[in-house]
Amino acid sequence: MAGESTRSIEITRSSLGRYVATNARGGRIELASGDGEAFSPVELLLVAIAGCTAADVDYITVKRSEPASFKVRMRGDKVRDTNGNRMENLTVTIDVTFPEGEAGDAAREVLPSAVQRSHDRLCTVSRTVELATPVSVETA
Repeated sequence: MAGESTRSIEITRSSLGRYVATNARGGRIELASGDGEAFSPVELLLVAIAGCTAADVDYITVKRSEPASFKVRMRGDKVRDTNGNRMENLTVTIDVTFPEGEAGDAAREVLPSAVQRSHDRLCTVSRTVELATPVSVETA
């Protein structure tokens, strides 16, 4: 079913193990099979989960205060066994600080629920992965 809910990308091979992904809006990103500086597909999976979570939390908390610092880290373990290759123990760590004062206090107060809402409902990427692979979320 095409339409507003459809998302698509195209990947073009540039050389052995190196590719360029292009989205429908013309954005491009290089990826590689793990060598060089380009992101690997597994790293892009981590970026997608962390980026989706970051955007959700940012849009919710910025209504109260601009952050003083905002970092999101993502990690997981690559497993290879009889079930094939996959990622396990996926963890998003959100490290956000807000300035002192009333607005910062309001943002700090809403932060835990913003993180939880992203994990439980809003983040399309982690929600999609969660159907098969649990993703734990924690605040720093």
